Amino acid sequence: MPAAAPALIWFREDFRLADNAALSAAAQDGLPLLCVFVLDEAALPGAAARWWLNGALRSLDASLREHGGCLHILRGGARELIPALARANGACTVHWNRRYDRTGREIDTDVKATLKASGIPAHSFGGALLYEPWTVRTRTNTPFQVFTPFWKAARQLGEPRPPLPVPAKLTFSRLPEAFQSSELSPQQCDLLPVSPDWASGLRDTWQPGEAPAQQALTTFVSDLLPDYASHRDHPAVPATSRLSPYLRFGHVTPGQLWHAIAQADAPAVDKDKFFAELGWREFAWSILFERPDVATRNLRPEFDALPWRTDPASLKAWGMGRTGYPLVDAGMRELWHTGWMHNRVRMVVASFLVKHLLIDWREGERWFTDTLVDHDPASNPMNWQWNAGTGVDAAPFFRIMNPILQSEKFDADGDYIRHWVPELARVPAAMIHAPWAADQQVLAACGVTLGRDYPHPVVDHRIARERALAAWKELRGA
Repeated sequence: MPAAAPALIWFREDFRLADNAALSAAAQDGLPLLCVFVLDEAALPGAAARWWLNGALRSLDASLREHGGCLHILRGGARELIPALARANGACTVHWNRRYDRTGREIDTDVKATLKASGIPAHSFGGALLYEPWTVRTRTNTPFQVFTPFWKAARQLGEPRPPLPVPAKLTFSRLPEAFQSSELSPQQCDLLPVSPDWASGLRDTWQPGEAPAQQALTTFVSDLLPDYASHRDHPAVPATSRLSPYLRFGHVTPGQLWHAIAQADAPAVDKDKFFAELGWREFAWSILFERPDVATRNLRPEFDALPWRTDPASLKAWGMGRTGYPLVDAGMRELWHTGWMHNRVRMVVASFLVKHLLIDWREGERWFTDTLVDHDPASNPMNWQWNAGTGVDAAPFFRIMNPILQSEKFDADGDYIRHWVPELARVPAAMIHAPWAADQQVLAACGVTLGRDYPHPVVDHRIARERALAAWKELRGA
C-alpha cells in the first residue's frame, strides 16, 4: 500500500482529540487522516441530545480545523457509506472507538466484514468505558447481577490506562470528489429545534465540546470534589460534577475522570464516592451489553403482571412539573429548561411516577430519553428499572419514596424549589414542602392560591402509597 494511503477515522460518540485511541493509533503510524461522522436518521438520539449532538459536531470540526483538517459529515447508513468511502479514498485502514449497544455492535461487525472483503483492515479501540464489559465476570464466567461484587471485581482488574494526549502531529486527507456534493455542514444536519425553539434554556446552561468538558472537570476537582460525598444529595448546592453530558458524548473519557480524581488533593471518601458513580455507569453498560432490551422489558419478568395505570392527565402533569408536589415539580421543570436534573431529584421524580401514579416506568424512560441532554442508553433505563424495582440490584417495589420527606431532608430551606417553582418563592420553608397542608390564608398572603397559582396534588400521598402496595401484593399473589 502506498505510504500516502490515508486512514479513515470514523467518529461516533467520541467527540474529542485527547484520549482518543483510534485517532492516536492512526496518527502514530503517520497516516493522513480522513475524519468522518455518519448522520444516520434511524440512530439519532432524543430531541435534547440532538441539540447537544449539533454542538458536538461543531466543536469537533472546529478542533480539527485548528490542526489543518475538518470533520466530514455524511448522511446515510454506515453499513454502506463507510466501506464505500474507504474504497473511494484508497484507505489503508479504518479506525473507530467501540460502542456497546446491540445495534451499534451489529453495524460495526457488518462494516468490519465488508471492509475485510475489500482487503481493508478495520481496527477498533476501547475508551468509552473503564473496563470492557466482557472482562468483568463472575468466577463462573457469567455477568454480575449485583453492583457491589461487580465493582469489586472490576477494581481488581487494576487502574485504567493513563489518558492519551492529543497527537503531536495530525495530517489530513481530502474527501473523495464523489462524496463532496453530499457532504453536510453541522448547520445542515437539521438537529436543532426551529418552530418552536425550545432550546433557549439549554443554550444558557451548556456549551458542548472538549474544551468546556475539561474546564468543567478542572472546576469540579479543585472546587467541588472535597465534600462531594456529603453535599451531592442536596440539589440547591452546586456539589455535583455536571459532567454527565460531556461523558455521554465523549468530550471526556471515564479514564480521564478517573485519573484526574485519583490525583486530586481531596479526602478518600469523596474520591471513592465519585469512583462508585463511575462504577455504576460501568455496571449499567455491562447490563445493556447482556440485555439489549433493558429499555423495553422488565429485567425481572414477574413484574410483567403488575397492573399499571393508564392516566394521560397525570402523566402530562408529571412531565410538565404540575403535580402539586414542589420537589417533583422543581425537578421536572429543571429538566425541561436545562435538559438535566440533579441525581437525587431524578430518583424522587421517578419513584413518584412509578409508585405514586402507578404509571409504567417505560413512560418515564421515554420522556427522559427525549428531554435529557445526557441521556445514556444504558444508565437511563437501568436507573428507571432500579426505581421501579423491576431491574437487577433494584430497590424493592414496596420501598416508596416520600416526596415530602425527601424535600424536607435534601432541600430543607426550599431554595431549589423556589428557583424552579417561582410561584412558591415567597412561601416559608416550613410550608413549602407540602403547601396543601399549610394554612391557606397564610399561603394566600404569600401570593399562592392552590388551584390557581399552583396546582392541588394530583394524588394524596397516603392513598398513592396504599394503592402501590396493593398492586404489589396483588402481583405477589399472582
